[in-house]
Amino acid sequence: MEKKLKVGVLGATGMVGQRFISLLENHPWYEVVTVAASPRSAGKTYEEAVGGRWKMTTPMPEAVKKLVVMNVNEVEKVASSVDFVFSAVDMSKDEIKAIEEAYAKTETPVVSNNSAHRWTPDVPMVVPEINPEHFKVIEFQKKRLGTTRGFVAVKPNCSIQSYAPVLTAWKEFEPYEVVATTYQAISGAGKTFKDWPEMVENIIPYIGGEEEKSEQEPLRIWGEIKDGVIVKAAEPKITCQCIRVPVLNGHTAAVFVKFRKQPTKEQLIEKLVSFSGLPQELNLPSAPKQFIQYLEEDNRPQVTLDVDFEKGMGISVGRLREDSIYDWKFVGLSHNTVRGAAGGAVLCAELLTAQGYISAK
Repeated sequence: MEKKLKVGVLGATGMVGQRFISLLENHPWYEVVTVAASPRSAGKTYEEAVGGRWKMTTPMPEAVKKLVVMNVNEVEKVASSVDFVFSAVDMSKDEIKAIEEAYAKTETPVVSNNSAHRWTPDVPMVVPEINPEHFKVIEFQKKRLGTTRGFVAVKPNCSIQSYAPVLTAWKEFEPYEVVATTYQAISGAGKTFKDWPEMVENIIPYIGGEEEKSEQEPLRIWGEIKDGVIVKAAEPKITCQCIRVPVLNGHTAAVFVKFRKQPTKEQLIEKLVSFSGLPQELNLPSAPKQFIQYLEEDNRPQVTLDVDFEKGMGISVGRLREDSIYDWKFVGLSHNTVRGAAGGAVLCAELLTAQGYISAK
């Protein structure tokens, strides 16, 4: 790309906003020129606004430290400075829906980490390796919004990344019933152990809204476009429990699957390690070379050893074995704030750029 596209990050001071900032440092295609947050942060430099709340393990990029934070609610002003925006705003669902559409209507594409638009019928919710064809629904969305280049695209919930790609790789064996339990890191709640001391040596068996997302969002990803909207798939039926565990980064899933066609263990593993998609074909900057790795050791995947596989953009799978009630069971692991949040959104933006949906204004 001759000239880097100018990017804004909405909700730049929160944990996912910070992850966007750190992932976009030295990005070959994009340059963060604008950071926007709540009115209380506006007018301060990014460094001042974040203060002691920088939650990444890498230092704050020098390039953003002195950027003056803009008020995210001044939509026209923020939009006029950028080619597109990433959204990680912390507001109510209705407020998020309204503000993301307001940015889209200024002819500014919005790639969102938020859940607010995940069920808006003409908004694509995409894992780029799984359902890139859903971006075609953008043309219908633009008609509704009355835009020529502005739209909203979203990535799905972080917890499903540890099993939805696996089930996609096994599609030809027709999985029809799935039981999953996810063991979710505290960064998924935007926290560190310093902010949330009661999570040390603790497990909380409830994460608001998470089980419904974990059961339903994969079906939307596997759905199809009909009459200008995305219609979710009917199968596989998924039931899920979501548990918060004392881990900083990395969502683990223990999953049981029933298949209509009976695969061998060798066939299942082969499908995992050979599974790739458009991001790999196009060699997108953030695409993992190997999307899914299979680990043979009985004690893998482990968060401490495997969460950063492919810089946090890959999925790790292990413990695949026959089950006495279901057909097969396995354990999956994904990085919840990289592949599951900001990194997944950056990869969506790269694919949208490669396909011509995002370009310089």
